[in-house]
Amino acid sequence: MTSAIEVPAAVLLPGTGSDEVFVRAVFAGPLRALGVPLIAPPPPAGAALADGYLATLDALADEHGELLVGGISFGAHLAAEWAVRNPARCGGLLAALPAWNGVPGPAPAARAASLTADLVAGSGVDAALAQTDGSPAWLRAELDRAWRRHGDGLAAGLRVAAGRPAPTLGELAALAVPAGIGTCTDDPVHPTKVASEWAAALPRGVLGETTLAALGADRESLGRATVLAFLKALRTR
Repeated sequence: MTSAIEVPAAVLLPGTGSDEVFVRAVFAGPLRALGVPLIAPPPPAGAALADGYLATLDALADEHGELLVGGISFGAHLAAEWAVRNPARCGGLLAALPAWNGVPGPAPAARAASLTADLVAGSGVDAALAQTDGSPAWLRAELDRAWRRHGDGLAAGLRVAAGRPAPTLGELAALAVPAGIGTCTDDPVHPTKVASEWAAALPRGVLGETTLAALGADRESLGRATVLAFLKALRTR
């Protein structure tokens, strides 16, 4: 199925310690159904994570023109940060699982990233992965793959994410592009309260909901919730 609407190419970024493999698992199918091409660049190494991704978005906008930007967790933060800086080059936002507004403060995702960085730096990735034994099997498998792919840069990348401010609600309020905000209502690390605040602040923001249980069974459930919210946002003015 192709889209009857004009939507630019989508550039989507992964969360902290994650990778483009997970981004594609979540978003490739829902975007393909609309005929929207997906660009999912791999994570820059270590401390270059944030600035490297922002530079990548700049370069892709130079190449493709207007972009639909977004991502998952910290990737959503970076995409929104870029969109706030480049509203004329942003055709929309797909933000799944935003974790905080403004400075991280005591946000659960920031605390988890910081603690994991310390564990990786002090004891290695195997010790950090051992701490995920109580997590669902699908999540442990994702972390095992992605964390090992980050290699020696994992701890530095986690620290970059843990300390970087997300756009403030005031900054989001000035971003008048259609925006789909996806949340898992049973996710304590990425609270639905934060996603709801993002959706309420954005002038054309719409919230889409799913659950971690659904995500475990079907990665595209999060992508569908976010993309469907974006399609609803397209109809708002």
